[in-house]
Formats: sequence, structure tokens, C-alpha cells
Amino acid sequence: MSALPSSSLIVAVPSKGRLQENASAFFARAGMGFAQSRGARDYRGTLTGVEGVEVAFLSASEIAAQLAAGAVHLGVTGEDLVRETIPDADSKVLLVEGLGFGHANVVVAVPQAWIDVRTMRDLDDVATHFHASRGRRMRVATKYLNLTRGFFARHGIVDYRIVESLGATEGTPAAGTAELIVDITTTGGTLAANGLKVIDDGVMLRSEANLVASLNAPWTEPARAAVRALFDRITAAKRAATMREVKTRFSACDTAVVTEAVERFRAVAPFGAPTSSGMVTLHCPPDTLHGLAVFLREKGAASVSVGPLDYVFAAENPLYAKLAARLG
Repeated sequence: MSALPSSSLIVAVPSKGRLQENASAFFARAGMGFAQSRGARDYRGTLTGVEGVEVAFLSASEIAAQLAAGAVHLGVTGEDLVRETIPDADSKVLLVEGLGFGHANVVVAVPQAWIDVRTMRDLDDVATHFHASRGRRMRVATKYLNLTRGFFARHGIVDYRIVESLGATEGTPAAGTAELIVDITTTGGTLAANGLKVIDDGVMLRSEANLVASLNAPWTEPARAAVRALFDRITAAKRAATMREVKTRFSACDTAVVTEAVERFRAVAPFGAPTSSGMVTLHCPPDTLHGLAVFLREKGAASVSVGPLDYVFAAENPLYAKLAARLG
């Protein structure tokens, strides 16, 4: 992709499918949206709500490559693609935040008929016997070449060879083109339908969509200012989702009452001690909300109001602090 203006923060998001829908919903929850001036076929756009941000719509695999090259600052892509396509990934990118969607596991799966193969150690024994008895190495079909090599090496398995799969990997054992596979799965249903089972210790990676930052991108002052504002919105929305706002006023409400509420119910008093009239605002997690309301009424509150929070902005910006620490 061609370089965008150096003053812009470039955010790469999936260009289509469920990943794009989920990414759009994630940013929308933080009050930001994708805008494509020429419609859905436009592969460049902007992010509404934050100035100085341009959006590049790319495939999930291309996002990982562009992050490694420093051609984009941020991207939404799966950890499996980051680990597979970027050598020494942690030196080139930072996984800033798991986004809670796109969950899938990269697994080692063998035929269900291999009843004695339950662990990677069992698989090592089978691989050695297979090579000795047939004069060739066991074949592993996968598109995850690097992850497979690394995982098998950590388990000391050397008697195998990789058959690169570009199609339906789960069908290769039945087709006779491989003995086992390494593939990504969400429920395991497709594997089971093809007569395969996941080895007990064969989960190579538990992946999900991540917000990933490039450590090689040109982090100019305008780009840093934009990412700080973007992260501020994301963090504020995340804080708000975990809390409810509790308000009350009664004459006996003093600092001691608020301190006890904070300690017992994991509440937060964002504005400090009650006013002279006994009015106080607390932020409380939903699971202790009823207990807090009962406590306040026992202390003298005639009524306690509870409402949702859209955003909770604070001085701390942990996502930006995490990135700034890596950038130096």
C-alpha cells in the first residue's frame, strides 16, 4: 500500500466479513465510526470522533504484514496471523488489547482412529515408528508453517514433514495427502465431522482478534496525539462497561460511610467525599450493586438511584502508557 501522510495515524481494519463487523462494533462502542467517502468499495477512509486518523481496509493477513513493515500504526487482526507471519513478532509489534471476538484455537488434530495418541509425546512415538516402518516421515497438513515448526520443536518432534495446505486442511487425512493436521478451530465441530480429534496438549495458540501496534511505524507527534485520543476513548468505554453509577443523598452520609462502601463493595468515589448536604456519587460493579444499595439504605438513604455509564475518562491511559513504554 502507498504511504499515507506522515501526520496521520493509520489504522488498518479487516475489509470484509464478520471481523470487519466486529471491529466496527468495537470502535462504535467507544464513540468512533468508519467513514468511507465513496462507499463500501473504498479501501481508504477515516475514523469519526478522533482527528488525524485514516483507516485502511485490508485483509486480516495483510494487516499483519503491514504492521510488521511499519506501513500502518495500528491494526485489528488475529494473534494467530501475527505469530505466524511475523518472525520474532514481539520485537516488531505490540499486542495492545484483546478485543473479545474472533476467538479460535490453533490445534494439532489426528485421526480419531489413533486411539493411543492422546498427547504430543504419544505423537512423537508414532512419528518415530512411522518413519522406521514406512521409510518416510509423517505428513502434517497446515497453513501455519512457522507455528507448527516451533511447537513441534518444543516437543522434540523431528520425524515429520509439512504439507502446505491452502484449502480445506481438515479433509487432507481422509484424502490421503497427510496423516494429521495443524489448523484453527472454534468449536471443533468441523474436525469431528472429518474424523479428527484434538490432542490433549495440542493447543498451540488460543487466539482472538487484537488491537496491534507497529513498533516500526513513524510515530510522529501528531500520530502519538491521535493514538492517545483514540486509546482514551477505548479505555473510557471499557471502564464504563464494568461499572454502574450510584447516586444518593442523606444527611448521615459522610466520609466514613463512603470509605466503607468502597472497601466492602469494590466501589469507586470518583468525586471524593460527600457534599455538605450528604450527596455522593459512586461507581460500582454490577455484581455488588444490590448489596451497596441495601447498605446505603441501612445508613439512612431514603432512595438510591442507579444508572448506566457511557464513558468514564480518567487521568490514567493504560493502553497509551503500554505503547509509550515500548516506543521509548
